Amino acid sequence: MIGNLIIVAAPSGAGKSSLVNAVLEGDGDLMLSVSTTTRAPRPGEQDGREYHFVDVAQFKAMAARGAFLEHAEVHGNFYGTSREWIATMRTADTDIVLEIDWQGARQVRRIFPDAVTVFVLPPSMAELERRLRGRDKDDDESIRKRLDNAAEEIAHLGEFDYVIINDQFDRARADLAAIVRAARAKLAVQRERHSQLFNSFRVV
Repeated sequence: MIGNLIIVAAPSGAGKSSLVNAVLEGDGDLMLSVSTTTRAPRPGEQDGREYHFVDVAQFKAMAARGAFLEHAEVHGNFYGTSREWIATMRTADTDIVLEIDWQGARQVRRIFPDAVTVFVLPPSMAELERRLRGRDKDDDESIRKRLDNAAEEIAHLGEFDYVIINDQFDRARADLAAIVRAARAKLAVQRERHSQLFNSFRVV
């Protein structure tokens, strides 16, 4: 059996990680893919939990030997998804959520066209800027860069299956949880996961 791939992308500050974490807390059958990155850990982050932290030389060596299902440079840092881990979890019929950018989503969907893609959109650019400044993690230049990158990312939302507008967190969380449930209810997935039941009804 093959597990579902749920890809969630968003510009920095749109609330992607908060939404994904909230859905993970309420869904014991969903696992988060932990990316590898060259960026420095933020306060409170642990290696292997939020990310696998490596230096640039290590990352490039891993990319050269094909260790990543997808990888990209975002905000001056490299990020990549483990090819082996994804393959192992999918074969074990585990549903996986990937937090990656639009570039990574495009790469993964090229390999796995059955992946479900979700874009999280802020209610406005003004609100996005307010959230970025409210985090108090970046200087003005970094925030301007993130806003410029956000405009580029939003320009690619037409490549995604679903768009969630994160203006009310509880509603956005419910929308993401509903998309995960809908992916599990697809005919191809149900037929694979419940083959004996389908056979008992003589459903081809």
